[in-house]
Amino acid sequence: MNTATTLQTRILPFSDENIAEAARLIAKGMVVAIPTETVYGLAGDAQNGEAVARIYEAKGRPGFNPLIVHVPDLAHAERLAVFDDRARALANAFWPGALTMVLPVRGDSGLSSLVTAGLDTVAIRVPAHRAMRALLTAADRPLAAPSANASGRISPTRADHVALSLTGRIPLIIDDNATGLGLESTIISFGPDDIHLLRPGPITAQALTAASHLPVTERRHDEAITAPGQLLSHYAPSKPVRLNVTSPAPDEYLIGFGAVAGDASLSVDGDLTQAAANLFDLLHRADAAPKPRIAIAPITDEGLGLAINDRLRRAAHQE
Repeated sequence: MNTATTLQTRILPFSDENIAEAARLIAKGMVVAIPTETVYGLAGDAQNGEAVARIYEAKGRPGFNPLIVHVPDLAHAERLAVFDDRARALANAFWPGALTMVLPVRGDSGLSSLVTAGLDTVAIRVPAHRAMRALLTAADRPLAAPSANASGRISPTRADHVALSLTGRIPLIIDDNATGLGLESTIISFGPDDIHLLRPGPITAQALTAASHLPVTERRHDEAITAPGQLLSHYAPSKPVRLNVTSPAPDEYLIGFGAVAGDASLSVDGDLTQAAANLFDLLHRADAAPKPRIAIAPITDEGLGLAINDRLRRAAHQE
């Protein structure tokens, strides 16, 4: 029997007692949903192959898409991955925080091969959110934690978003209100003389260059998948999505931005930080609205706008 479709899903508020319960479930090889500062994550023991398989099972995630491993600090990260001076400099600048680095995996890391999807690298992050940090301490093990949603669907920024797609597939959701950033972490790797931006996110290319003194180059869409979040059709609502719309059709729910008001707005003031925090929440709202199609106003392609537009292009992609 597929247990992922028969579990009773509890939603419990953040507390020491409920974090301890989440840690007990993880110790048994189960997976739980937990907020980070970016989006809600689906956490399991990264060194337990069965637990990692439950993450893939719950999400329906393609086997070639690696998972991000979360640890409490740089010292723990260096037990799992090989760091050079460049990686340490960025870790010191942005951890805890919304930066994921893809680095060579240590042979003695103990990580399940499912975490890396068979690659010789691992995507690793030190999160800042109190709930995830509390769980890392209580569980006392590295946690694989992709976004807590069915694969390819809209990423969750609230506990009820998680419940919408994963009720019956996981035993527990820790509710600690809406996430602060609302956008998945920036993912990078290193070239010989530059930083490769594998997925745009809250840590911008400009910030990376300022901290490292290295140029940043973007990943091409035709390159092989080496890190989470690189599938083209991703973050997708169930309805068709049209981008850069200022005048919607009568059957389109318009998500506005700035001067384009819409049925709801990412940010009336054109604030990109506010837009990023609201992005997935409004995609959920539009997906649940009666109108059969979704339209989205133009977003400037600068700073956080680059990451927002990356998600929107994926949301609009049709196989």
